[in-house]
Amino acid sequence: MITAPAPGTVLCVGEPLIALTPPAATGLRDAETLSVAVGGAEVNVAVGLAHLGVPSRFAGRVGDDPFGRRVSAVLTAAGVDARFLEVDPDRPTGLYLKDPAGAVRYYRKDSAASVLARLPDAARDGVGHIHVTGITAALSPPCRDLVTELLSAPGATASFDLNYRPALWHPADAGPILLALAERADIVLAGLDEAALLWDVHEPADIRALLPGVTELIVKDGPRRASAFRGADRVDVPPLPTAVVEPIGAGDAFAAGYLAARRGGASLAAALRTGHLLAAIVIGGHTDHGRAPTARELDLARTGAGWPAAR
Repeated sequence: MITAPAPGTVLCVGEPLIALTPPAATGLRDAETLSVAVGGAEVNVAVGLAHLGVPSRFAGRVGDDPFGRRVSAVLTAAGVDARFLEVDPDRPTGLYLKDPAGAVRYYRKDSAASVLARLPDAARDGVGHIHVTGITAALSPPCRDLVTELLSAPGATASFDLNYRPALWHPADAGPILLALAERADIVLAGLDEAALLWDVHEPADIRALLPGVTELIVKDGPRRASAFRGADRVDVPPLPTAVVEPIGAGDAFAAGYLAARRGGASLAAALRTGHLLAAIVIGGHTDHGRAPTARELDLARTGAGWPAAR
């Protein structure tokens, strides 16, 4: 059994975002107030790892504005090392608006994060694992080059979450690029729905056939199951039954739970359960990274006692 990611700090690199949300069941058109929260896929993973006691660090870019300062404050309060959050004096912090009456609306063009091109050398000190996503790769050519480089960084394992966003690029463009990036990673996380759009595959085993050299592949199939592949082994675990309040951030929470559990030496099945647990916490509320799980919840994930049977 491996411990993945390797011992040391987990470095999450990507795009911080501010989330603006109207009151429950109120569309943006009619909302008179908006709540403000911090999100972004890699931010969510860093916070989720910190909630589980894993040393995590975040590197990215924000604007020299109140939203950028809020990102820094939230990361620090969660226990994430935010020393390498760069402040851009000319570009704004990106944001998005949640609309219960319609699609999520992003305002990230020309944001500070869109020109993330390199990290200070010190950002990698003590790092045993690096986590990146396909969102960052889609933001700009410099961002894509950085993701490519980080997935091959010496001295650390790396995980890559596809996180395909159709609003950022067409599947015909994204598919080959995301496949090439995934092939570089030690751990790949993919949703079956996004893989179907990108690569015209429809079963977890089909994705494994595309990525035979990846050490660990995790395929999430919504409310049905998550599958983990390692070598010739495959493990399937269903999620906890949970009423969905809001799905945004659930995949990031799953990634944090899985990575933290494997880092601690948990089995593939226990790691999948931990991912499901953190995802359930997020989809049961309105925040993108949710609360820390309780000791009882973590014990349930660890042992699987009373966990729903695979269908």
